[in-house]
Amino acid sequence: MDKTYEFKNNEEKVYRKWEQSGIFAAPEAKEAKKRGQEPFCVIMPPPNANDPMHVGHAMFVTIEDIIVRYHRMKGDAVLWLPGTDHAGIETQYVFEKKLAKEGKSRFDFSRAELYEMLWDYVQKNGQTAIEQMKRLGASADWSRYKFTLDKDIVELAQETFIKLNKDGLIYRDEKLVNYCVKCGTSYSDLEVEYEERRVPLYYIRYPLVENPKEFVVVATVRPEPIFADTHLAVNPNDESKKGLVGKKVINPLSGEEMEIIEDSFVDPDFGTGVVKLTPAHDHNDWEVAERHGLPKRQAIDEKGRITELGGWLAGEKVDKAREMVVEELEKKGLIEKVDENYVSRVGTCYRCGRAIEPLPKKQFFIRVKPLAKRAIEALDQNKIRIHGPGREKILRHWLSNLRDWNVSRQIVWGIRMPVWYKEDGNGEDYVVSKTKPGDGFVQEEDTFDTWFSSGQWPVLTLKTNKPGDFEYYYPTTVMETAYDILVFWVMRMLMLGIYLTDQIPFEQVYLHGLVRDEKGVKMSKSKGNVLNPIDMIDKYGADALRMALVMSSTPGTDKNVGEETIRGMRNFANKIWNAARFVKMSDVGKNNDQAPGDEKFRKRLSKVVTKVEKQLDDLKVGLAAETVYNEFWHWYCDKCIEQGKEGVISAGELKNGLVVFLKLLHPFVPFVTEFVWQNLNEEEGILIASSWPGYDDMMKK
Repeated sequence: MDKTYEFKNNEEKVYRKWEQSGIFAAPEAKEAKKRGQEPFCVIMPPPNANDPMHVGHAMFVTIEDIIVRYHRMKGDAVLWLPGTDHAGIETQYVFEKKLAKEGKSRFDFSRAELYEMLWDYVQKNGQTAIEQMKRLGASADWSRYKFTLDKDIVELAQETFIKLNKDGLIYRDEKLVNYCVKCGTSYSDLEVEYEERRVPLYYIRYPLVENPKEFVVVATVRPEPIFADTHLAVNPNDESKKGLVGKKVINPLSGEEMEIIEDSFVDPDFGTGVVKLTPAHDHNDWEVAERHGLPKRQAIDEKGRITELGGWLAGEKVDKAREMVVEELEKKGLIEKVDENYVSRVGTCYRCGRAIEPLPKKQFFIRVKPLAKRAIEALDQNKIRIHGPGREKILRHWLSNLRDWNVSRQIVWGIRMPVWYKEDGNGEDYVVSKTKPGDGFVQEEDTFDTWFSSGQWPVLTLKTNKPGDFEYYYPTTVMETAYDILVFWVMRMLMLGIYLTDQIPFEQVYLHGLVRDEKGVKMSKSKGNVLNPIDMIDKYGADALRMALVMSSTPGTDKNVGEETIRGMRNFANKIWNAARFVKMSDVGKNNDQAPGDEKFRKRLSKVVTKVEKQLDDLKVGLAAETVYNEFWHWYCDKCIEQGKEGVISAGELKNGLVVFLKLLHPFVPFVTEFVWQNLNEEEGILIASSWPGYDDMMKK
């Protein structure tokens, strides 16, 4: 063995050897059943096909690779099914930024042209994520790789929508939706990100009809759509406002009369305890309008401009219109005061960061309550175990409070909805069908919310793969992903998986935390603290990055990782190499007679194996990494090797111990352990295909 371990020269060779061996390929269902193997299936959370790997991807790849390598060594029939996501608006948004740099816009192209350009763009860069996952050591079954826009995936996703429609769970209606005027599409409630912003709170005077010199004062952060206000409202339990109910005020902009009504949604402690109702631009106001049968007047269009209803404001952008309205109201003496330090919770687009405009729009919705009910029942019956403190409670909360899911998206890059309208119709009648119903029909241009297809991912990937995969590997064993997409993705997989199969889609959910910098600060480009995983692999090796990410990590809890931590784990890889080199040199030419400390060594080693195995069985991956790290470095290397030098432990026993530790360490640091194995046991094949300590008999079945 060389004096030092050179990861740069060996990692690519090791990975190529694994791939050539065929060990990544999951057993065919028929053969696995015949051998009596237990299925162990993990469906990879599909990263954006067009994005390079970030540190969050590196975390999920590492955790999943650890558990699949472990179960493969235990003799289970392991399927780690990889895939990538078209990522809907995220990819289209990035592509549109690229077009903008070229002086072009999405509006310069037909729908078909834009889709084709996006397809070529993604295919050109689509291998980026895969190749980088391989750099990290991902032992996924690449022969079963799926892309969310594969033809068979698209067809099955559309069939799900058709089934939902037949079961009465789909409807089309005009509702208030979350709309981004920059990205040009609506979003579901879950996709809106909220942030606190300091904004002016205007106290506006609404003159009373019976005495225009008296006013009802209303506090609002949005004066620009006042002309579309229909009513004012107070809380029915607010005794101080009882005298206002039924009275009328004059709209400060339009001059129309507006009645004051009562509704329990009004917070008596906000502003003056009186609110204005603009039903077409506020979710609470919309619901009040539904309850009371109020009109809904649209003040802002899908381009973020004031509609014709605004008269002299028509065509102005929202921000400019706000300035103009405030100026006009000041001239009229109708602004009582302005609180410049008010902090408002503003809904923003998760892609571009622009404030969301609630707009009335006809969309397709899924009735979620029946789906959510079955998911809650599965949790109640303990069919699913959630790893991550407090996360099940969060999941239950969302399942219990979900509003119907708007699945329509006004973008090109996605799965087109299988909906058809008559060309000469008014759009009210539609046909849900995968194929064109006949001449005179045109297809709906909206695509599905990307989470609609992703929400079916375990079902879609297994049903469109090799014969018998779905029947054998479903329900899957572990769904491992970041806790921040628990309600985006995991919840939807639960609802749609149970709906489609009458079974849970996975038995356990492991939620890893966010990766933060060494000071615990969230990583961002603006802060300059982003950790590029490929840079770290180039500098310190994949094993070092893997161990730094998982060491002492716990599900549902964020993990601090800095370059110093990764550098330290490179030293651990070197420690493995140096220990192996010493043991190999010590073993040469020795008769390996028993030494007085051998039996005690074997007993301690057996306990280490049992402990690590139990921790991995319980998905305590970070704790298992910590255990094997400490036992190898501080017990085996610092104590046992020294005792070997003194003759307390025999050279043969030390070598046997090294072999066991290489197996225990392999799921965590696969490259260095595999390379050491090749130097020690060339006749015994590759380490990744060896059995977990104590599982030799099982492997011979």
